[in-house]
Amino acid sequence: MLLKIPQTEIKERQRIFKQRLQDRNIDGAILYASIDIFYLTAFHFRPSERPIALVFDQKGSSHLFVPLMEKHHAETYALVDHVHDYPEYPGLKHPMEHFKDYLHSIGMTQLTIGIDGDGYSSPKGYRGPKLSELLDNHYTSVYGLVEELRSVKSKNEVELIKESCRWANLAHSLLVKYSNAGKTEVEIETQATAEATLAMIETLGKGYLPNGSPAHAFYRGQIGPHSAFPHSQNQNLVLKRGYNVISQAAAHVWGYISELERTMFVEEVSKEQERYFNHMKTAQEIAFDAIKPGVKASAVDIAVQDYFKEEGISHLSLHHTGHALGLVHTHEAPFFDTGDATVLEAGMVFSVEPGLFVQGLGGFRHSDTILITNEGMEMLTYYPRDLESLIIT
Repeated sequence: MLLKIPQTEIKERQRIFKQRLQDRNIDGAILYASIDIFYLTAFHFRPSERPIALVFDQKGSSHLFVPLMEKHHAETYALVDHVHDYPEYPGLKHPMEHFKDYLHSIGMTQLTIGIDGDGYSSPKGYRGPKLSELLDNHYTSVYGLVEELRSVKSKNEVELIKESCRWANLAHSLLVKYSNAGKTEVEIETQATAEATLAMIETLGKGYLPNGSPAHAFYRGQIGPHSAFPHSQNQNLVLKRGYNVISQAAAHVWGYISELERTMFVEEVSKEQERYFNHMKTAQEIAFDAIKPGVKASAVDIAVQDYFKEEGISHLSLHHTGHALGLVHTHEAPFFDTGDATVLEAGMVFSVEPGLFVQGLGGFRHSDTILITNEGMEMLTYYPRDLESLIIT
């Protein structure tokens, strides 16, 4: 198996993107979003206070604007026609002034330019002028355009996500193996993640490039009553008999990721816990039944929310039923949400994760990665979902 996206596919992505610009009468584009740059060029980098931008000029040539410290990195990995660098941020001359000069030099003025933002931004201390303050162009937003291209996965992308599922399954199995009452989440997660990572690296060999984190599994603080916080963070909590826990496992394969979560019980399960578990599992199965090409993403969430309403437990549902996923971050658009009218297509990959969160008791959520097919959907994650299999002994 090829553990990467081939260059021919990256080039085809660029061709489609440029065609979309042409269809909108847009002369060129400037993109700052790191995931979109990775998708279009195969250059995976850590965004920082130093601006990085991908430019498509009016002739269709691609340019990557990077700080000097990233120049060799970009030249090694990025599938672009030109790499241009600047010294440092903030520097004696601001990077955006260097960018303005470079855009002038390649004729990117007096044009209609598609942008995903009016200038670079970063939470890591960046300050700088807007692009519209520097260059006289007509700017039009193409925010979300690359994410739309990313929504339907190619065969190569699906295979990478399936490979991610395999290693997530191993990491999750090891997490369960080491989850004993009296142990802290940090020691459990560390042992499981280390063992799964080493197995993954040894098996896949030198051709494996994570572009993210290898196989890993964790609880993220969702242990016992604390699992009622849907997006908790690690609390180094101790597992106790009778607690319900929500696990999570994943693995990056050339930047592609899957999502696997399970609600489990330490040694025993109460009738109250079983009741909410069964509601959650039924809701997930309702979602599975609703997923098919040609229906709106909203229909999946509506079906789940109708069930919760019928059972009088809508107040315990704190988030939508799922989200698309693919590159690096687990959350992408579109969403299984009542407000998302996106029509589902074969090749889209989603998490399916309706949840119930009961204060004082805990959370109840499975998450599975699925592929939409021409007939309906294919389950990509395969760890057991039934109650008996999820009692940790």
